[in-house]
Amino acid sequence: MKVLVLGPGGREHAIVRALVADPFVREVHAAPGNAGIAQDVPTHAIDANDPAAVVGLARRLGSTLVVIGPEAPLAAGVADALLEADIPVFGPTRAAAQLEASKAFAKQVMAAAGVPTAMARVAATDEEANEALCTFGAPYVVKDDGLAAGKGVVVTEDLAEARAHASACFAAGGTVVIEEYLDGPEVSLFVLSDGRTVVPLAPAQDFKRIHDADEGPNTGGMGAYSPLEWVPAGLVDEVLTRVAQPVIDEMAHRGTPFAGVLYVGLALTARGLRVIEFNARFGDPETQAVLARLTTPLGGVLLAAARGALDQIDPLNWSPETAVAVVLASENYPDTPVTGRRVRGLKKAAQVERAHVLHAGTALRDGKVVSSGGRVLAVVGLGDSLADARATAYESLGRIDLEGGQFRTDIALTASRSEITVAGPAVARA
Repeated sequence: MKVLVLGPGGREHAIVRALVADPFVREVHAAPGNAGIAQDVPTHAIDANDPAAVVGLARRLGSTLVVIGPEAPLAAGVADALLEADIPVFGPTRAAAQLEASKAFAKQVMAAAGVPTAMARVAATDEEANEALCTFGAPYVVKDDGLAAGKGVVVTEDLAEARAHASACFAAGGTVVIEEYLDGPEVSLFVLSDGRTVVPLAPAQDFKRIHDADEGPNTGGMGAYSPLEWVPAGLVDEVLTRVAQPVIDEMAHRGTPFAGVLYVGLALTARGLRVIEFNARFGDPETQAVLARLTTPLGGVLLAAARGALDQIDPLNWSPETAVAVVLASENYPDTPVTGRRVRGLKKAAQVERAHVLHAGTALRDGKVVSSGGRVLAVVGLGDSLADARATAYESLGRIDLEGGQFRTDIALTASRSEITVAGPAVARA
């Protein structure tokens, strides 16, 4: 196999790392990649959101599979162009990717498929937003209906803040989805689909707020861990039965089959599981933790999804280890991050046993690694327990120096202390 991976971030570095380790993959290329990816595989400076440019590169490389990492190329129709060129692609078409690109569309699909989710209203004016906010009450949940790189959601007790976020979305020409607040711990589950068959990966939990104790604004994600020892038995099967398979069937019924990875964001509430959101691609930074434990070669699995053959693969195999990923972000992230600063200590960090560093917002300047984005890298630690994996990740991260860099110190801490509980029907179904 010759695989081309599209995207510049940590998720893509994790995918590249898994593919390089796959004995059935002969070549891996990335576009545009980052400084860390460039150390592992050849990179190509093209616009990954340009369908013609991607098709041209895939043809020149003789790629037998193209893996689309971020949401922007999906929304731009890159998968459509590759399919038209008869190049296998892991990633949904633009029409199918509406599950992420429009939260209102996702709500319509969930309603048609009978999927449990939060009650919601779509608002296009300040008056409609205020009415919905007053109907649902605090905490207020306001979501930009379009793509916002994981930062378009505000959850707040402050009505004025909720109104302001809605108004900002309207001013930008968009609409918002206002929802009831969902209590209970959150779970991320990636489900691979070939348009008919669904195959789950291991559940993970991520941390969206910038500061410890879930304080501060939402980010694209500051860390994650997998597996989740505290989830009720049978949860994955329940998600497949009540959420993933009905959604995939509904998309096929609509004439827009979904082939790729469906990210299912869940809340385990006192009333049972509820879907928070869908993404049409691997989540970041959960991918960094989840793929660190996958022992089944990744390339063949993704190619099977692209070719409509997931029903023919063997069950996935997983390492018994626990993985913890901790993100290092730039100063002033998630607002206007300070970039261009040297990232030092990467070699020392990589020397920590059972740890590895995955680059995200990095670039090379005069041969030196510098920050180029909000989230700069993720350090993944493996361990025989959650406490061990945490210790490994933070030991490695402690060897890296970035002026003004920020990271959370409590990734997976509550779970390592066995302090996460699931109330109500979710436990009853265990």
